Amino acid sequence: MLDGYTSFEFTDGKRTRQVFRRGEGPAAIVIHEMPGIHPLVVRFADRVAEAGMTAFLPSLFGTPGKEFSRPYYLSELAKNVCVRREFDLWAKDRSSPIVDWLRALARHAFAECGGRGVGAVGMCFTGGFALAMMTEPAVVAPVLSQPSLPSGLGSKRRRAALGASPDEIACAKRRFEDEDLSLLGLRFKGDELAPAERFETLRAEFGARFEAIELNDEDAKPAMIPPHCVLTIHLDDRPGTPTKLAELRVIEFLSHAVKG
Repeated sequence: MLDGYTSFEFTDGKRTRQVFRRGEGPAAIVIHEMPGIHPLVVRFADRVAEAGMTAFLPSLFGTPGKEFSRPYYLSELAKNVCVRREFDLWAKDRSSPIVDWLRALARHAFAECGGRGVGAVGMCFTGGFALAMMTEPAVVAPVLSQPSLPSGLGSKRRRAALGASPDEIACAKRRFEDEDLSLLGLRFKGDELAPAERFETLRAEFGARFEAIELNDEDAKPAMIPPHCVLTIHLDDRPGTPTKLAELRVIEFLSHAVKG
């Protein structure tokens, strides 16, 4: 499933993770969803590479290449997110510690690949990481696909929160204006894991700099879980479908931003 990718160990001095790489051109970091780098995450990264970018696919948890399943999802959730301190499930106004490592990876990718900068696509638990990464000057194209942290269960404030600190949000605002950048977000309208209130906060904070793609639940490809994974499990890959058009828009957004 990861044929055509090279891999390397990347460290920021504190953490070391395996990173898969494919393609040529400016870099785009694809940060996988729960439970790990499953085949449909790889499919998306393949398409990023095919669009003339270098896809960097860091492995933060799970087994690279393993098929998605509900038991696998629940196992990784319990083992890696609820226990490890690199991921913060509940924090409303700060990012997870692993974001520091992702910023360092972005600096590395930019130094190697050049271009205008680096794109970052977060998904599900990692969805909001792309916004917090904007404090790294190399990052120029953040994509938040179904951003699910902090967990909105039982709290209106958490449903509206972005999982980023006030300083991170303020930095993103400044950079969007000063560098003429923007932010792209995707979700299904009925998705309680990526609540509507979170997108309202993004609109309030970033105004016209935030482009929202909110899809009807019936647009999702039927799967073993309710509509959630816009670019992977619930992507209806037929030409012209709403989810396929959303995927194409993400790749166009990344390509335009990083190639300049």
